[in-house]
Amino acid sequence: MPLLRIQTNRPMDASTQKSLISRASLAVADMLGKPERYVMVSIEHNPAMLFGGSDEPLAYLELKSIGLPESGTRDFSQTLATLLNEELGLPADRIYIEFADAPRAMWGWNGGTF
Repeated sequence: MPLLRIQTNRPMDASTQKSLISRASLAVADMLGKPERYVMVSIEHNPAMLFGGSDEPLAYLELKSIGLPESGTRDFSQTLATLLNEELGLPADRIYIEFADAPRAMWGWNGGTF
């Protein structure tokens, strides 16, 4: 049920994508205390991104989950920013992250909802 979407203008080869998506999936499962088998991660490369008037490397992330605790978002932000720095060389001040707690009835899976 957790979903992490990563949009970046930073080009990356297949090896970097695989490493980032694998590490991100483990990080989300760990941060939220959810089984990794429910975690979905997507990476989108969008070269037409601008932040602060600059097209220097940047990223926008969305982390959505049922029961996402507001009290944890500061730590989640640090974890994800560190991950993107290690994998893509992005500085934390070039990353925006949107957190969303999804109501169970608004999250579908396996032909039903949670």
